[in-house]
Amino acid sequence: MNILIVVLTFFIMEGLTWIIHKYVMHGFLWVLHKDHHDHSHSGDFERNDLFFVIFATPTIVLLYLGVQQSMSYLFFIGLGIFLYGMAYFFVHDIFIHQRISLLRDTKNPYLLAIRRAHKQHHKHTGREEGECFGFLWVPVKYFKMYFSKR
Repeated sequence: MNILIVVLTFFIMEGLTWIIHKYVMHGFLWVLHKDHHDHSHSGDFERNDLFFVIFATPTIVLLYLGVQQSMSYLFFIGLGIFLYGMAYFFVHDIFIHQRISLLRDTKNPYLLAIRRAHKQHHKHTGREEGECFGFLWVPVKYFKMYFSKR
């Protein structure tokens, strides 16, 4: 049952990420997300990186409360969110944005589709316009683009 909670939480996070990205990050917290689109920051970090702290906080609280309650379901929800956050970090920050040079020359069609969709998202520098707010699941046309080349 606990593994199911972790897996369900991980997949639910994809839907929540889409909603949060579209309506929070491109909404009232655009002030934190803007420099991720227009590269107006200086240095290695962006104001957008504060979302890491914002999203890590409920994860840490859930993990802590779950442990305090003898490994209750809260721990496994927190674990699912943590694993999604790690996937987000590796795919978004390392693979797509190359904050650490890794997997630069992949030929994996799934990874290429995700990278292409994210680049489509970033072609819009404003808050109002936008597409491809998802993360691990992007519009099918991007998957078709790369899987048909195999």
